[in-house]
Amino acid sequence: MLIEVPPEEFAGVLDDVAAGALAEAGIDGPPVDPFVLAHVYGITVAEDAAQAGRGRYVRLGGRRGHRPKPAVLLRPEERAERSHWALAHEIGEHLAIRVFGRLNVAPREAPGNARELVANHLARRLLLPSPWILEDGRASGWDLLWLKQRYVTASHEVHVRRMLELPPPVIVTIIDKGKVYFRRSNLMRRVPPMAEVERECQRRASAEARAVSGEALPLRVQAWPVHEPGWKREILRTEVEEW
Repeated sequence: MLIEVPPEEFAGVLDDVAAGALAEAGIDGPPVDPFVLAHVYGITVAEDAAQAGRGRYVRLGGRRGHRPKPAVLLRPEERAERSHWALAHEIGEHLAIRVFGRLNVAPREAPGNARELVANHLARRLLLPSPWILEDGRASGWDLLWLKQRYVTASHEVHVRRMLELPPPVIVTIIDKGKVYFRRSNLMRRVPPMAEVERECQRRASAEARAVSGEALPLRVQAWPVHEPGWKREILRTEVEEW
């Protein structure tokens, strides 16, 4: 069962499966277009405006004697990145069997949410492959806005959730309309409340609508505004110098 797999082994297999999929598709640099991946894997993509979720992986019956063909039904979205995520997730569902095989886990014996978990992890690695994003993150000082321009098919939120899967030790905070929507760390189970330096960076990013940074050792804070008409979001990445 997945719960018995060491985290390092699980992450390594996910990285390998994602890298293999991108290599098979001939994709060797960002941005990753999941529609190209779908085409390579013979996955039909169609719109279904009536479905509740953003994406749904199905197999369509073929002619007698032929295997059902994979397909993904996508709900129309205003933002392309939402469709990219939905499709990447469903491709992750399609590739999940490779992960189970590498881990010697029988899919039927895995927990009920195992396929969904694997699909989420694979989707993030397909859009933001570990070797690429780690190199570009370090080179850019983990500048979220620069990374978003380079990996345009992944949303800001997918970017910062991906940062939690990579070194160094960080705390990621997402604030919507002045309220904390998401706050997690890649090493702490119980994340402390926001420090004053984090709150000050968030306030400045919100008021000035620009990226700001601050420091109060051992915390180094970066804050970015993601604003649009009627909605204000600030995203913080807090690096912890001494853990």
